[in-house]
Amino acid sequence: MDSYLIQVNGHGDRAPMLDVHLKTNGNSISLGKVKGRKPRWAVRASEMSKKTFNPVRAIVDSMKVEPNPKKAMISLSLGDPTVFGNLPTNDEVTRAMKEVLDSGRYNGYAPSVGYQSCREAVAAYYNCPEAPLEAQDVILTSGCSQAIELALAVLANPGQNILVPRPGFSLYKTLALSMGIEVKLYNLLPEKAWEIDLKHLESLVDEKTACLIVNNPSNPCGSVFSKSHLQKILAVASRQCVPILADEIYGDMVFADCKYEPIATLSTNVPILSCGGLAKRWLVPGWRMGWILIHDRRDIFGNEIRDGLLRLSQRILGPCTVVQGALERILHRTPPEFYHNTLSILKSNADLCYAALSAIPGLQPVRPAGAMYLMVEIEMEHFPEFENDVEFTERLISEQSVFCLPATCFEYPNFFRVVITVPEEMILEACSRIQEFCEM
Repeated sequence: MDSYLIQVNGHGDRAPMLDVHLKTNGNSISLGKVKGRKPRWAVRASEMSKKTFNPVRAIVDSMKVEPNPKKAMISLSLGDPTVFGNLPTNDEVTRAMKEVLDSGRYNGYAPSVGYQSCREAVAAYYNCPEAPLEAQDVILTSGCSQAIELALAVLANPGQNILVPRPGFSLYKTLALSMGIEVKLYNLLPEKAWEIDLKHLESLVDEKTACLIVNNPSNPCGSVFSKSHLQKILAVASRQCVPILADEIYGDMVFADCKYEPIATLSTNVPILSCGGLAKRWLVPGWRMGWILIHDRRDIFGNEIRDGLLRLSQRILGPCTVVQGALERILHRTPPEFYHNTLSILKSNADLCYAALSAIPGLQPVRPAGAMYLMVEIEMEHFPEFENDVEFTERLISEQSVFCLPATCFEYPNFFRVVITVPEEMILEACSRIQEFCEM
């Protein structure tokens, strides 16, 4: 076997010399001395990792406070409906998963965009005359968060910008900045049930704007846009020729006195990538099943965006195959009363929380219409001992063991967000403690 020997000769701080001898088939060949360098470790984090920043984690992790040991902790901060066990998924959903596991048919790799039959199931579920869908219009993803990541990655290049709601879900900014994409924040108006400030939105558009993110129903606001307001949003996008990334993970999770309108059903010419998934409506966020629905009736995206999504999906080879195997049954056999019961609980909690917090001087909750959240304004003049919402919520933890997210996490200071998925008795206890805190 051929072999070679490298001998390093060096003195002090002088650059070492490499004495190279090759030994081939028993014959030694000397190549003499060549300049080299002493090997040393130089491992550095990537630029993408350095640009990745989660404002929720950054703020929450910096809140170095301990809850009151005399009071049990009540967390109204985490948008996971499964935490307290009061909102289980439906038995039909669980049975579908068990049968797939027992079948042993979904343990291998699937196409990166998902099984054809599963894409057909999602297309059939969301298809309607106003926004027709076929299997080729569906990309299955590892949760809605990956759907948003793929949609951003296919629409925007480093140096371009995207339009993001304020207050808004922090993941948009986290993903965009890691990709070198600028974030421009457009305002939502609490006095108008969190409608978009359309003039402000349109003023932000420039030649580098790659897409507009519309989150409806909203996290963190719990708001639901009316049909007329969605039409006005589409008019702005149409005038400015800006495609829409629609985050509709809370689609259909609206209260009885409100109606959810998928934005694609109202669009005649604006191309839309609609992101959704099982996480919230079916109460299984850990199953990591999401999708992108491609609405492009004027062929503005064309093959380029579809091909781009296909290539991007190949980076992780698609979502969980076991959940894919159960997907058709989950979508088409979950009984309507399951959705109704979930919404009844959320609506009852929202009403309880809104009524209780409205009665507290210095707090102004904004009534939600859907999703799982409620935003509360802190009238800071009533609380001169606090400079901002972060200090307010820190003290609320330390004195009352109630954890609400400061809305600085959502680029909207002097508000806080309440999650309304907790059991009713915890909502009432938390509101009672908040009242006690505010009256001290």
